[in-house]
Amino acid sequence: MLFKDMNLHPNLLRSIADRGYTETTPVQDRTLAETLEGRDVAVQSQTGTGKTAAFLITLYENMLSGQTQKWRSALIIVPTRELAVQIEGEARLLVRHLKFHIGCFYGGVGYEKQEAQLRQGTDIIIGTPGRLLDLSEKGLLKLKEVGYLVIDEADRMFDMGFLPDIKRLLQKMTAPRVRQSMLFSATLSRMSRKIALEYMHDPVFIELTPENLTVDTITQELYRVKSHIKPNLLLGILAKEKPANALIFVNMRHTAFKLAKKLDLNGYRCRYLSGDLPQLKRLQIMEDFMEGKFPFLVATDVAARGLHIDDLEMVVNYDLPQDHENYVHRIGRTARCGKSGKAISFADEKFGEHLYPIEAFLKQRIPEKPVTMDMFATDRSLEYEAQHKYERGPETPGRSGGGPRGGGGGGVDRNRGGRERSGGAPRPRSPHGSGHGSGSSRGH
Repeated sequence: MLFKDMNLHPNLLRSIADRGYTETTPVQDRTLAETLEGRDVAVQSQTGTGKTAAFLITLYENMLSGQTQKWRSALIIVPTRELAVQIEGEARLLVRHLKFHIGCFYGGVGYEKQEAQLRQGTDIIIGTPGRLLDLSEKGLLKLKEVGYLVIDEADRMFDMGFLPDIKRLLQKMTAPRVRQSMLFSATLSRMSRKIALEYMHDPVFIELTPENLTVDTITQELYRVKSHIKPNLLLGILAKEKPANALIFVNMRHTAFKLAKKLDLNGYRCRYLSGDLPQLKRLQIMEDFMEGKFPFLVATDVAARGLHIDDLEMVVNYDLPQDHENYVHRIGRTARCGKSGKAISFADEKFGEHLYPIEAFLKQRIPEKPVTMDMFATDRSLEYEAQHKYERGPETPGRSGGGPRGGGGGGVDRNRGGRERSGGAPRPRSPHGSGHGSGSSRGH
């Protein structure tokens, strides 16, 4: 359906058009059909399908039309600061021709500015459970005045241990029958359903079928390769594909640090993101990546859910995820809202065993591509590290100047001038352990 054909407030339609949205996605179709009529919904939807716009359009339209006028404010509960900031950005883009006041509330920063926002009056409140509870207990966040509730990334919040906080927030609100509630989750688990039935008013359950778990516009490729030459294959693929940007997923934080450094030494401006970095640093790195300040990011699954990166061309599963559902969350960073993208995965002897559960979950096989010798590229970082080993001592994530505790603070973005280095680049040498090998056998 075209947004312009929907019976929405004219100023909201102008904001939607300015945002560049023309046609609804399937999730938006099914959600808006219920929520614009004032019904509660519990929606199974992975990221990248347009669910954020679905609940924001619902909030704006229903608040503009005067539904539940007595309960003016809307509350959006999210699991992480990064997601809160991201939704705030989208909310501000869609409020361009409206007069709603938006506030974002999360931990890790001082209270003064956030408390001032609440005192001045906030219509759309976006926040993480802990900070919202703190503000409520101070009497600044008046949960009884919430007329619209959104719980986003519900399954992730439960996984992170926020269930008690969410229940405390919900118990402080007015009765479900006098507010509109929306819950969104990648999977409608038993706990998600229980929360919906207990704290929502006769919710409509909207579920995607397993066949729709992956976006059709993502080109998926699988390569079998031994772990010690994965860097050479990655460098070869980046050189051949020449993506404008890429998000590269690994399973361990020390791998994230080392791989980001290796890519940087090979001329690819890159940083890394992992859960052990301070929250402020994680947010800054993510914002810089989303704004295109550097094109390549290596990340653990801390970045797998709830992040909206416009026009991301490629996702690489350098390590296959140990949780099969995380495969969907990872590759969902590309091909968002109908755009195309590519997802490349490596199956090695260490993580190749996770391939079968992933394909069983997808109910399809990931297309496997042959690995040939000409696909490998020279890893220039090996020579660089050999040349400087005795100057700097052993390089570890904890040493100053290279790891998260040093001056780089989680970044290895030394090459500011583009993908190719100018001057002083280490001379190419043959990749260590040249050749390729197969990962674990599928056997199915």
